[in-house]
Amino acid sequence: MDELEIDAVAEVDLGDPVFVEGLPGVGHVGKLAVDHLLEELEGESTLVRRIYSREFPPQVSIEDGVSELTCSEVYAVTVPEGRDLLLLTGDHQAQTNEGHYLLTDAFLDVAEEFGASEVYALGGVPTGELIDEYAVIGAVSHESMLEGLEEAGVEFREDEPAGGIVGVSGLLLGLGERRGFEAACLMGETSGYLVDPKSARAVLEVLEERLDIDLGYESLDERADEMEDVIGKIQEMEQQQQSMEMPTDDDLRYIG
Repeated sequence: MDELEIDAVAEVDLGDPVFVEGLPGVGHVGKLAVDHLLEELEGESTLVRRIYSREFPPQVSIEDGVSELTCSEVYAVTVPEGRDLLLLTGDHQAQTNEGHYLLTDAFLDVAEEFGASEVYALGGVPTGELIDEYAVIGAVSHESMLEGLEEAGVEFREDEPAGGIVGVSGLLLGLGERRGFEAACLMGETSGYLVDPKSARAVLEVLEERLDIDLGYESLDERADEMEDVIGKIQEMEQQQQSMEMPTDDDLRYIG
């Protein structure tokens, strides 16, 4: 296999599509968001491209005993009353710096091929602690994009995220700008410890407003409830551990 191969699975005509990336990252926020888009828009989606690369981990996925070489997939979605979509999903990112550049250029090639000029990279930004209210932090390739995203509820904070944006999400902005795309990265706040459906929903609600699409959230909310149960058990274990470590009155009576 070559270093990079793109399989043309199907061809569709799209009207001014928007390219949306959702690959695994912090809290799996971006991947959860794009997979939910595909679930909600299943009737209008078509797999159009598979992207294979030696930069992906050396493995296959197995479904019903049948193997599939690791790849990224691009789905075309026709939206009757809004802009069409190109949705990028997959189970892995590249394993090297060079691979991130190689694959991001390939993703932008696909976006360009289908006539997309606007790109949204979806992901998470870690807070390091459990949170109740989920803000969406943004970054853009062009200053002209700021106002519209702020109106949709995106926050632009000085020097955040600290250290910049790494991986495909960051390169879609940097390489996209150099190739003439208008690109934005939407990052839902998340603890960074667990898969975070609530953060994915916060990101999707911004995208829903920006792209004028209607989504349901029942399945995502069910996953959020499951994660709440997990978080509750973790907090209970932490409280038990803390109580075991607290000094008793007998411990405090002894002064050496």
